Amino acid sequence: MQKILAMILAGGRVDELSVLTQYRPKSAVPFGGLYRVIDFPMSSLMHSGIENVGMLSQYRSYSLNNHIGNGAAWEMVGRNRSVSILPPYTAHTVSQWYRGPSDAVYQNLDFIRMNDPRLVLVLSGDHIYSMDFSPFIEFHQENKADLTVGFLDVPKDQAPRFGIGRLEESAASPGGPLVEYLEKPSAPPAWPGDNVAASLTIYLFSPNILHEVLESHARLAPKSHEFGKDIIPSMLGKYRVYGYKFQSYWGYTRTIDEYWQTSMDLLGDNPLIDPERWRVRTNIEHNQIRDRIPAIIGDSAEICNALVYSGCQIHGKVENSILFSGVEVQAGAVVKDSILMFDTRVEAGSHLHKVISDVDVIVGPECRIGFGDAAIPNEDYPQLLQSGITLIGRGSAIPSERQIGSNCIVQPNMAATQFRKKEYGSGVTID
Repeated sequence: MQKILAMILAGGRVDELSVLTQYRPKSAVPFGGLYRVIDFPMSSLMHSGIENVGMLSQYRSYSLNNHIGNGAAWEMVGRNRSVSILPPYTAHTVSQWYRGPSDAVYQNLDFIRMNDPRLVLVLSGDHIYSMDFSPFIEFHQENKADLTVGFLDVPKDQAPRFGIGRLEESAASPGGPLVEYLEKPSAPPAWPGDNVAASLTIYLFSPNILHEVLESHARLAPKSHEFGKDIIPSMLGKYRVYGYKFQSYWGYTRTIDEYWQTSMDLLGDNPLIDPERWRVRTNIEHNQIRDRIPAIIGDSAEICNALVYSGCQIHGKVENSILFSGVEVQAGAVVKDSILMFDTRVEAGSHLHKVISDVDVIVGPECRIGFGDAAIPNEDYPQLLQSGITLIGRGSAIPSERQIGSNCIVQPNMAATQFRKKEYGSGVTID
């Protein structure tokens, strides 16, 4: 493929993921029992023949940088192939944090110039999908576009969650000119049809246009630096801006509910997400995945509709759940509708329901977690946790015989001695 430079927006943190992003950016959150969220866009780039990537990294970037390494897991090592980690930097004497997605790219215009690409593909590092970018690129070139934005049809009532666009479409084309764009409108627009086109945060720019619009925006000394809120609306009517419709699965992981639901899309007889068919790559050196023994399934184990990866030891019951490498479920323990990340241990007799545990968590014997009134939202984050999911932060050790309700948060690195109560009702934050 002609020289395409991908710039991945991978360094941010969202409060909506709570303790899961307390020590890592959202793109490095573990996903699917084996992977990180960043693996999905990286694998799509690899299979599309896009072999030069700038990784825009900022918030607590060690986990992300350690996972990406030199890009070898995605075959991006070689004379004309590379992954470059790009922390915030503005000048010889002045350095500052990235102030938003467009500012992150703006601060690295010199990097783009140095690579001298034919086109620049800007994309988010926190979505779950498998996409061949070749038709997208061909569409951009055929229409002599200055910018092409990737879209996906969603029900109109979901419009406030996304940037949405109105396209001039034809049956013979996968997209068309972008005539109107709204960033997360407060209410669905009065556009025709039952669906709206939601932005995938995938932008394909001609390099000279990207330079021009980012430089122009920076001269305004703006208060925000967003592609959806600032850059795209400023280009409409002045440049050739097109929208391209993506027709396959696309998973959002911005909130706890979305992360949980997208994870559940891996399960079932005909899962919506198929990492094997999608040929998703990951760094098997990370978390020592490559060195772990095969999973051990004991005589007393019961497993139904679950993903269980290498290094797991299952002697209890696991149902509708995803278990990352190294998870242990002891005899008499029950794990249902849950996501347990690397090296979580659930000891004998404990029951977990709709729990997301981060790495290195210990649940002592005879605990009941995630059972309670799911209608009671979390007291500190009522909009974040209100569907019955309970979060356990990394490195926490819950002592025996504790009861923790629904919509609860256990903060990271809680020692067993810090759990002073036997029972915690629904909606509490334990810290």
